[in-house]
Amino acid sequence: MSLDDKLKSLRENGIDEAKRAEKLQELNDLRVNLLGKKGPITKALRGMKDVPAEKRPEIGTLANNVKNDIQAAIEEKMTELNEKLVAHQLEEEKIDVTLPATKQVQGTKHILNQTIEDIEQFFIGLGYEVAPGYEVEEDHYNFERLNIPKDHPARDMQDTFYLSDELLMRTQTSAQEGRDMEAHDFSKGPLKMISPGVVYRRDDDDATHSHQFHQIEGLVVDKNISMADLKGTLEALCRHVFGDEREIRFRPSYFPFTEPSVEVDVSCFNCGGKGCRICKYTGWIEVLGAGLTHPNVLKMSGIDPNEYSGMAFGLGPERFAMLKYGINDIRDFYLNDVRFLEQFKGVN
Repeated sequence: MSLDDKLKSLRENGIDEAKRAEKLQELNDLRVNLLGKKGPITKALRGMKDVPAEKRPEIGTLANNVKNDIQAAIEEKMTELNEKLVAHQLEEEKIDVTLPATKQVQGTKHILNQTIEDIEQFFIGLGYEVAPGYEVEEDHYNFERLNIPKDHPARDMQDTFYLSDELLMRTQTSAQEGRDMEAHDFSKGPLKMISPGVVYRRDDDDATHSHQFHQIEGLVVDKNISMADLKGTLEALCRHVFGDEREIRFRPSYFPFTEPSVEVDVSCFNCGGKGCRICKYTGWIEVLGAGLTHPNVLKMSGIDPNEYSGMAFGLGPERFAMLKYGINDIRDFYLNDVRFLEQFKGVN
């Protein structure tokens, strides 16, 4: 067989093998075996010495064409196999976008957090600052600075958890008042603050009591603060929380840190004041305690009670939420029962 016939035969066989290949590795092996330095084309060209000189350029051109044709056939088949491989992977990894998505359960803020944040935003709108204070507090600020000395009987009502003789878990966020009055520069304007947070008392847990609960204490100190300011502020708060038609009334009471002191009732939002089970047929519901800041409390903070006066109030977010949403047991707030909590998704 002449050299040109050998080359033509190698071309036909090489192209045919490339077309029959089913794996990329087979094509790589074919390239090495046919086109490599030890391949049959290279061996065939060793017979060029026996070809007449005038035909050598023709044989050389034929050899190059054979290599190019086989290389083209291999690359064409390689492209085809790669496309099939990609198509197979796409089919195996295909996602059916028509299937319904897996439902993601989305949580919500705890109803107490919603209530606290709603009240915070109300007072921020009135120009108050939010000062959470410390849960571990000094006896000095928790009691003595609030006109409750060590031998005062009011301490019995607020028995708490002591860490030492001078450190305790605060019984009221009112403890922050002394710190804020000390730090405030009254030459720049009045002090207006609320202090939300957790408080602790040695109490038996039942439907209406807990050894830990939340409180929001409010304080304003300025010149000429009166009961009118207090009533206007708390009436606006109750209308914000319980509805625009609400009225409030003051009843005389006693707190060591205010004088005079009052209990604050709101007209029943269930019956409109006509009398029902919720308001115990009185038409009114007790919601918080308040009063004008006691002169002794001002003096202990270095404030002249003859020049300045103040008003203070304290409310329980749990009580506000229980009244507003008809919750009968304070313990429901702390059990983390999703069936209970999901009822209040986005209520504020």
